[in-house]
Amino acid sequence: MVFRRLSFWLALAGLLLTIATLWGARGKPPPPPPMEAPPQNPYPVTVAAAGIIEAVNENVRIAPPVPGLVTKVHVKVADHVEQGDPLVQLDDRDLRAQLRTKTDSLPSAAARIAEEEIRLRDLQDQLKRLQSVTDRRAVSKDDVQRKWHEAEGAKRALIRARADLYLAQTERDEVQALINRLTVRAPRAGTILQVNVRAGEYAPVNAIEPLILLGDTETLQVRADIDEVNAPLVVPGSPAVAYLKGFTDKAIPLTFDRIEPYIVPKRSLTGENRERVDTRVLQVIYRFEKPAFSVYVGQQVDVYIERSSNPVGPKGNPGWTQRATAIRLMIRRKEKNNKKENVW
Repeated sequence: MVFRRLSFWLALAGLLLTIATLWGARGKPPPPPPMEAPPQNPYPVTVAAAGIIEAVNENVRIAPPVPGLVTKVHVKVADHVEQGDPLVQLDDRDLRAQLRTKTDSLPSAAARIAEEEIRLRDLQDQLKRLQSVTDRRAVSKDDVQRKWHEAEGAKRALIRARADLYLAQTERDEVQALINRLTVRAPRAGTILQVNVRAGEYAPVNAIEPLILLGDTETLQVRADIDEVNAPLVVPGSPAVAYLKGFTDKAIPLTFDRIEPYIVPKRSLTGENRERVDTRVLQVIYRFEKPAFSVYVGQQVDVYIERSSNPVGPKGNPGWTQRATAIRLMIRRKEKNNKKENVW
């Protein structure tokens, strides 16, 4: 009897504890405040976009003209280079050996020309002496004609010797040009952003990463990726503001530069879970002056572009963009309804 009473009270206590636990779980704790305040939209009507900071005129991906072994890297990260400065040296030992061979053959070709000139002068003198003889019994006409042919052959031999010298010089210059090509030089002035090669490594032509990444960091720009759905809302010349990731209290005023009128697949990803990777974007370029705080090439920013609340369409009709968007939505709804009817 006592055991039964004890089991009843234990079961009742367990039931009450379960009810109390479930009742306490109803109240959700308030979400923690964000570590950084979200960026403030400075415009009443805005097109938001993800952007990336890049060097003006875009970065230059330096690649070798031919695959080869890297013997020396002349620069390091953050170096400033001028146009024509050497960046990377490829192995040119075989070409330098060919250059020495071609160079050593030039004196022989020049000496051949001198020999042919002496031979030609000798034959011309002999021909003149034979032609000056008036007594044809002493010199036959065949002897004069034979000497004339020998002199003409010497002229052609001299021309061929000079052509051989010119060809040897051209071959030497060709090898020298190939040697010069193995020194990869800066195509324009800028700052070295990345160095992805070391001496002793093999440099392919179609590498995924460039040997050296070059850019002009004195003037920076922002490449904003706007979803193709919002592309009609962007008007050339619209002002914009950018915020660095994690620094929402520091705004960067942007100046419109251009719109690249070609929709491309999105490549610059922010890493957010809700981000679509199969979308296409319109790229808008904005320039800005360097702010007081540090910014770096490749840094991601949040871009807010001001748009007119009543944009003008291509025919000058106000509100054309809103009507076009409404028409597209109506067409999509009809397509969805048709699909449902086909399923049923």
